[in-house]
Amino acid sequence: MSVVVRMGDPFEPAAAVLLKQSHALMETLFPPEDNFFLDLDALTAPHISFFIAEKDGQTLGTAALADKSTYGEIKSMFVMPDARGLGVGAALLARLEKEARAKGYTAMRLETGNKLEAAIGLYTRAGFTNCDRFGDYPDAKSSLFMEKLLT
Repeated sequence: MSVVVRMGDPFEPAAAVLLKQSHALMETLFPPEDNFFLDLDALTAPHISFFIAEKDGQTLGTAALADKSTYGEIKSMFVMPDARGLGVGAALLARLEKEARAKGYTAMRLETGNKLEAAIGLYTRAGFTNCDRFGDYPDAKSSLFMEKLLT
């Protein structure tokens, strides 16, 4: 069976476990002032679309798309370590792009950590390129900003 990506709730038990794993990883890799992940409550805000990737009934990844008016910002993208390399991240990104296009965004943007080489590779393969800092992010040494134009 292939990876299925559906809209979900960050408080679904399996999704919450993955999000907490993601937060713990970010806290080990980056200083507190360079961590910009959203907590579970923030991921339920009306301007956030939250997605869960599953295969054979097992939750393997999560991702969210924040409505920033003209663009969508990717948040909370995380794939279970054992599921990396199985196409889960690519399936999540494809679903986020479908959502962004349906909402009429001109671009998708993201902030990621400069030590997350696998994630950066995934985004690059999906057509994202480096861009300038955007939104209200501070000038953090470990941040890398990427964008994919949708027009």
